[in-house]
Amino acid sequence: MSTIPQFVKEARAGMDKALESSRKEFSSIRSGKASTTLLDTIRVDAYGQSMPMSQVGSVSAPEARLLTITPWDKGLTQAIEKAIRDSDLGLNPQSQGGVIRVPLPSLNEERRKELVKVVHRLAEEGRIGVRHARTVARDAIKKLDKAPEDDKKAADKELQKVHDEHIAKLEEMLKSKEAEIMEV
Repeated sequence: MSTIPQFVKEARAGMDKALESSRKEFSSIRSGKASTTLLDTIRVDAYGQSMPMSQVGSVSAPEARLLTITPWDKGLTQAIEKAIRDSDLGLNPQSQGGVIRVPLPSLNEERRKELVKVVHRLAEEGRIGVRHARTVARDAIKKLDKAPEDDKKAADKELQKVHDEHIAKLEEMLKSKEAEIMEV
């Protein structure tokens, strides 16, 4: 039988997952500088299946405005280029001596504002995940028949505190990502 501390612990784990998911999503949003995580969400059609970029080549950021991909299999060069071109990142890769170079163009004001909207949407998804973890734990605790009311109230306060901490961390991440995107 589950206890109140277990429900609180599970809720905390769920909130941590929501926060980590948001962090990953944020890192795949392009800001002014090159980041190897930018291409993490791109899938490449290789060997008859869709594979993540990290499984078909090595991605590096040798300069502030350049990414390079070294394919593990040179035969996948065109498939990798196509996957990058077809992504919604607006990038134009060029292959050169077995290495794919992806120059990152400067973001114009309009594109920056669009990206900020995307980041806000992702942050809201993170908030929803945090709230959901709290709600699930609250409902489970309410259903405990044998638990004293005082323990249930204390657990509810604890859940709210954990919830508020996670939301604050998410807001911090959102602010820093927004500043990073708007930085010219």
